[in-house]
Amino acid sequence: MTVVTVGVHIVDILTRPVSHIPEGQDTVLVDQIRLTAAGSAAGTAVDLVRLGHEVVSLGAIGDDELGDFLIMVMSRHGVDVSGLRRRTGEQTSASILPIRPDGGRPSFHVPGANLSVTLADLDPEVIRSAKAIHLGGMDVTFGLGDPAFFALLDEVRAGGTIVTMDLLSEMPDLLQMAKAFLPHVDYVLPNEEQAKIMAGADDAARAAALLGPNVIVTLGGRGSLVNGEIVPALPVEVSDTTGCGDAYCAGFITGLLRGDDVLEAARLGTAAAAQVATGLGSDAGDLEGLK
Repeated sequence: MTVVTVGVHIVDILTRPVSHIPEGQDTVLVDQIRLTAAGSAAGTAVDLVRLGHEVVSLGAIGDDELGDFLIMVMSRHGVDVSGLRRRTGEQTSASILPIRPDGGRPSFHVPGANLSVTLADLDPEVIRSAKAIHLGGMDVTFGLGDPAFFALLDEVRAGGTIVTMDLLSEMPDLLQMAKAFLPHVDYVLPNEEQAKIMAGADDAARAAALLGPNVIVTLGGRGSLVNGEIVPALPVEVSDTTGCGDAYCAGFITGLLRGDDVLEAARLGTAAAAQVATGLGSDAGDLEGLK
């Protein structure tokens, strides 16, 4: 089934393990350095392909070497990147992620061309052809908060297309803007902090209740909150938490397209996230085994 991902595309440069940033010109030897396709649209697109879907990814990247890399690596994974727009003179979004020994991931981030995405960058016929659409990072793709885009989402949903949304930031102003998408999507998958900020609540359960019945709150190592029920995380040895949210979304979408109920889809999302957590980067783990 064709799935379209729309929104944030990032190149991640990851290294592990990093327990401290060296002083001055000092060097620290590490075990591994990787570059991966990441972000709420690109990372989810790669994981959806690994779960057996045909995937088209839409958004904007720079006309630079990082953009060349992103095109190459997403294509190698099997994502259709023909709809990605290249911005002359803009940088492709990128993050440097020094991964701590416990899997935590502080970051240095450049938003880049993601900030410039508008409805004019999206092919409406590609959107209309999808069985599912995943909106990745609508809190930072400001130009997509467009009534014409909302109308297009309403149109495809009326025809049976599933629309899901994930978020990128934890900045209150941006998350409040993203609330405009809530009436136009089927499922929203914020993390706990994002949900609390959006709802103005002090706990995940209260936030989910305020935001609506189709809000799935991911809780990191505790699992996820689905219709008031905790779906526990699977016990794995965590190497890196980068991309776990993207993998959860990919597994959740896969479950919905299989006809699973929401709880079962969340369990598949949980299994996908657990696989990604076992390696370095958003494309780690054996998702093919979950098809």
